Amino acid sequence: MHTEYQRPAADCAVEHEIEIKRSRFICLIGRVTNDVEAREFIDAARQRFPDARHHCSAYIYHVDESHPVERSSDDGEPSGTAGKPMLDVLKGSGLMDVAAVVIRYFGGVKLGAGGLVHAYGGVVSEAMELVQPVLRTTRHLFTLAAPHADAGRWEAELRNRGYEVLGVDYAAQATMTLAVATGEEEALFDFIAGLTQATAEPKEAGTQWVEIAQSN
Repeated sequence: MHTEYQRPAADCAVEHEIEIKRSRFICLIGRVTNDVEAREFIDAARQRFPDARHHCSAYIYHVDESHPVERSSDDGEPSGTAGKPMLDVLKGSGLMDVAAVVIRYFGGVKLGAGGLVHAYGGVVSEAMELVQPVLRTTRHLFTLAAPHADAGRWEAELRNRGYEVLGVDYAAQATMTLAVATGEEEALFDFIAGLTQATAEPKEAGTQWVEIAQSN
């Protein structure tokens, strides 16, 4: 049960390949948020590499107010030699909402159980180093009503101060939706009081998941 965690960026499409004793191991990494998306990701890998002997997989995704869902498949490899080491790497990365598929083209030389564990875990570990993470976290939302004549300036000042402006709804007044982290509410109120000369104040609007870019 997490209030924030790292996940791959929405456009994640990592592909990485290694060769061990003439066997090719091609790892694909993508973002998934449920079983349906995970199955679609795995099926797409099967369709792309239909002649491969194995399409082993692992994924883990966040569930609000519950424990993460974890799944893995050896897809015909000896039990515990592919899916589990792949899943162990995903869990060890600290990321969620992530799926890995490793396509194996057999090279004619058996690797043994230890060799398979090393190969499947290794290619996923190398591929995960290429994933660009984002931070998914909860933010408190507030709305701020502004006269149209002041809306642009207020929005610019808020952004310049580092506050997240999620959007502006233009109706009779311009209503901005702001997102702030826990503990930053009082500073926001003080800044808005000065910005608007105490003519406007933010109103609570619940909470929302947001994504923040992270360095790898």
